[in-house]
Parts: sequence; structure tokens; C-alpha cells
Amino acid sequence: MQKENKVFKITPATRVNKISEYYFSRKLKEIAEMNNAGKNVISLGVGSPDLPPSDNVINVLCEHAQKPDEHGYQPYVGIPELRQAFSNWYKKWYNVELDPRTEIQPLIGSKEGILHISMAFLNAGDSVLIPDPGYPTYSSVSNLVGANIITYQLIEENGWYPDFGQLEQLDLSKVKLMWVNYPNMPTGANADRELFKRLVDFGLKHQIVIVNDNPYSFILNDTPLSILEIPGAKDICIELNSMSKSHNMPGWRMAMLASNPKFVEWVLKVKSNVDSGQFKPMQYAAIEALNASREWHDHMNSIYRKRRRLAGEIMDTLGCTFDKNQVGMFLWGKIPNEFKSSEVLSDKILYEANVFITPGFIFGNSGADYIRISLCCKEELLQEALYRIKQIM
Repeated sequence: MQKENKVFKITPATRVNKISEYYFSRKLKEIAEMNNAGKNVISLGVGSPDLPPSDNVINVLCEHAQKPDEHGYQPYVGIPELRQAFSNWYKKWYNVELDPRTEIQPLIGSKEGILHISMAFLNAGDSVLIPDPGYPTYSSVSNLVGANIITYQLIEENGWYPDFGQLEQLDLSKVKLMWVNYPNMPTGANADRELFKRLVDFGLKHQIVIVNDNPYSFILNDTPLSILEIPGAKDICIELNSMSKSHNMPGWRMAMLASNPKFVEWVLKVKSNVDSGQFKPMQYAAIEALNASREWHDHMNSIYRKRRRLAGEIMDTLGCTFDKNQVGMFLWGKIPNEFKSSEVLSDKILYEANVFITPGFIFGNSGADYIRISLCCKEELLQEALYRIKQIM
């Protein structure tokens, strides 16, 4: 018999009590239990690309992994070739000039970057502006560092853009950081240069660092934009970018941030005390991936468009309304009035049709009446999910 562990009077740090287990962590454990019971749940929840990177990328990884001298610790700033590749990528797709030596910091995923930026800029008691709806990690990391969260509402009637009039009415005296995310997750709203210009001006006016989390700009989007395209943006902005969505590399944890040299230096101070760099063969593979052609991205988007049409049919079957101009790898829809909340509808679909769709409440109060469908699911499974849902609605 296994002896029961006793913790006695040990208690966790206060910060642990300010956060909860990530929603997907809890829900995916429940879904695993349902699958063990033979339910065969189709998950349309998490945005983890199911398609692989190109063959060339995998070949480069394998080639370098076989070299005996490429398995050691790597520089905290990444190998020079990777920083140069990120710089070339930004110039090619966003027309942004970045100094590969001082204005780029490779990351082990954007999620890591959210933590490092928060630790680099926020003291306990500082305030941070966080969108609602928005990526839950912005709030959880802010709680971990002891920051005061001020949410700003994004609403459908305003195109899911910030209301700058309302922002100006807030007490901004202690705000040091503002999180934005365009193309937006979960709503699929795309930015334009005018929005980015207003954000840059707002940051400069109030001396608030604007961080744009930008992993979705290549998915179902013909005009990738960067906030760093705006004159003066580097003085007050940081941009996170990731290869997880754009290059089908979520498990590789290859990402970066870009900003002025001073901001990058501060983030590096934090990062260099936390990790020991990325596997060198993966860095070479990432370089190959960053050289992907327009044709490769177009091929990926042709697949996503077919999936998007099926996701739209699922929304229609559920009686949800949605903006057909959304970009990114999700579809965001407003639930019909007959359902009390997105969680009620999501649970109905899960338990009656064995299909998991993300309820919008996890992204904030403004998402309570919405659901999100991931496009990271093969067409035949989307067809099956549509069939199952039609049987219960």
C-alpha cells in the first residue's frame, strides 16, 4: 500500500493562490477520461496546428542533430544566423528593419516571452492593461508578478478594437504595460495601420509600453502587419512573434521578440537567469522555415479555408452568428439567446455530441456569449463533428 504524503503546515507562495490551473489543462484531462471510456471526443478547442512543417525543415533538423558538436548549451541570444533570419523575415513580410544584434531576442515560445516581459517591466503594485476578451496568460502572468490588472473592453460593435476614449478616462498613473494582440485571438479581428498608429501614440503619450502579441498574421490573412511598421513604434513597443502557428511548429517552441536595444537588453537579463538557450539543430531548422515562400503559405491557407467553411457550417447549425472577415486559425461566433452562456452550450455539445468547442468565457467577461472553433482539425473530423452536432440540435 502506498503511503500517503503529508504536507503538514507547508503552504504555497501567495502568488499561487492568485491563479488557477489553465482551463485547457483541466478540460483536456476530462476529455482524456471521456476517451478512455470510449467516447471518441473530437476536439475543436486548442489551436495546435496538426500539419507538419515543410520536409526541408525536418531534413535540416535531422542533418544537424547528427552532428556531434551541436548538442551543447547555446547562447542566450540564439545563434547569429537565427537572429539574422528573423531580421530578414521581418524585412521581407513586414518591411521592418531590425538590427539582428540588438533588436531581436529569440524565445522558447511566445508564452515564455509574456512572462519575461512582465518580469522585466512590472514591479508589484504596477498596473497593466489587459484586453477582455483576451489570452488568459496575460492575466495569469500579471498575477504571478503581483501587478494590478486593469481590463479594457473589446466589443463586437467596435470591431474588437480598444475604445481610446474609455482608455483615456482610466487612471493610467501606475500603468507601465499594455497587452494587445492583432490579428486578435479569440475574435479574429485584424488590425490596420491606423489602429497601430493610435496605439503607438497612446503609448508615447502616457509612457506605457505597448506589447503586440502577433502569432496569427500569416493565417488566412493576405496582409501581414507589424506594429513596428509605425514610425516611432520601436521607442515604446515590443512585438512578440512565433513560428508555432505560421510555420506549423507549436511543439518546437521557436519564437522571438523585437524592440529597441534597451528593452531587449532588459528582457535578456531576465531570460538569461531562467533558461539555457534552444537546441542548436532546431535553430537551424527554424532558419530554413523562415525562408518559406509565399507559395508555401498559400498552400497552408488553402487547407485552412476548406476547414473554415466547415467551421462556418458548424456555427450555422448551432445558430451562432459570426463575422466572415475574421483572420487567424479560429472562428469566433456569438451564441443564440436560448443558451444562458457559452459554457452551457459548450458542455451540451461535449456531453451530447462528444465534440469539444471552446467557450468564450475563458477569455474574459466580454467573451461570455461567444464560442471559438479551432481550425487545427482535419476536414474529415470537422465533417464528423458537423454530423454529430446536427444530430443533437
